[in-house]
Amino acid sequence: MLDKLRQRFHRKKSDSDPLAFEVIYPKEVKAPRPGSNYRGSSLDFDWVVIATVCILIGIGTVMVYSASVSLADSPKYGTTSTYFLIRHIAALVVGAIAAFFVYHVPMRVWEKMAKPIGIISVILLILVLVPGIGVSVNGSRRWIRFPVFNLQVSEVTKLAAVIFTSWFTVTRQEYMHSFRKGFIPMLAVMGIVTALLALQPDLGATVVVLAIIMGILFLGGISYVILGVVGSMVITMGVGMIIATPWRLGRVTAYLDPWNEENVLGKAYQLSHSLIAFGRGEIFGAGLGASVEKLNYLPEAHTDFIFAVIGEELGFVGVVIVLFLYYRLIRSAFEIGRIAVKMDNIFSGLVAQGIGIWIGVQVCINVAVATGLMPTKGLTLPLMSYGGSAIVATLCGIALLLRVDHENRVQMHGGYV
Repeated sequence: MLDKLRQRFHRKKSDSDPLAFEVIYPKEVKAPRPGSNYRGSSLDFDWVVIATVCILIGIGTVMVYSASVSLADSPKYGTTSTYFLIRHIAALVVGAIAAFFVYHVPMRVWEKMAKPIGIISVILLILVLVPGIGVSVNGSRRWIRFPVFNLQVSEVTKLAAVIFTSWFTVTRQEYMHSFRKGFIPMLAVMGIVTALLALQPDLGATVVVLAIIMGILFLGGISYVILGVVGSMVITMGVGMIIATPWRLGRVTAYLDPWNEENVLGKAYQLSHSLIAFGRGEIFGAGLGASVEKLNYLPEAHTDFIFAVIGEELGFVGVVIVLFLYYRLIRSAFEIGRIAVKMDNIFSGLVAQGIGIWIGVQVCINVAVATGLMPTKGLTLPLMSYGGSAIVATLCGIALLLRVDHENRVQMHGGYV
């Protein structure tokens, strides 16, 4: 089974498969030498990933300030023009500190902690629904209040889903083609997590978490039949949740006809103003700080719809640059994971690629919503949108990715980690 899993990750570059790309690594990975104490430099990792993340954070910080500067005049917020910028930078600092500690924990320790992490994540999902513990905002109960900050539990769940599912896939590797032994236990976990997220309610986070779980199981070698059956179940459940909830159904119908006079001032208000923002941006944008839609026309311009502000101020060129940066980050995650799997570090490889799936799916949904390709759904743009919990969780995920890459490089030199 492990040989099949390795083959899934190792494709040779060829004329018949132009989309395949070759991972460059030493032809022969050295086995750790007995008594070797080589551990590599703590800065021995992929600097392309670091550069890409820093550029995304830098652009995001500028755009958060640009998109939120006018909220000081909003009756909903009524705060200073730098209020969101300061809190955004504070979240980045906290995220960087958390990422530093995450990076210095070996992957073998994360593998041992995977099951407790999964249990803690479920407990947090339960606690957020308890009155007095969970905080309700705009009808959704998604946060746990602490003295200094509010924790959005669904963001922790995404990171926990990557670690727990990777551990599960490794421990159940020989049963990946068995529905009863290989998938039923994970199906139970998916059911519990989905139900708890639906009670918040948070359909966007539910989709991302399920995509992470199913993506890692697919990479781990799950049967295509099982994948198809579960995929059908997930789609059916999603459609059922939309039909059973009037406000969700209203968003879908408004999405199909956003310029209808009733919709444009109602359910499609955000979508219509987001599309107007992209239209104003044209090729090179209206100019940094020159967005009109951020002037209290486009709701949540600094969070869920920051991509629309990017399109308006930086234009098509800015949008393409941002999307390319995300593509480069996601591709690096899959390359790092592929190398780890080839060196028999299956758990590390699945974690790295799980992080790529997490960021990729969330970027696709956010961009699709902002550009009108999907009905409106509240999901932040990773590393760029305002949102403390999302930033901290994503930076911790990037730290895990860098840890996997660091251990790959140390093992290539025949050392121990």
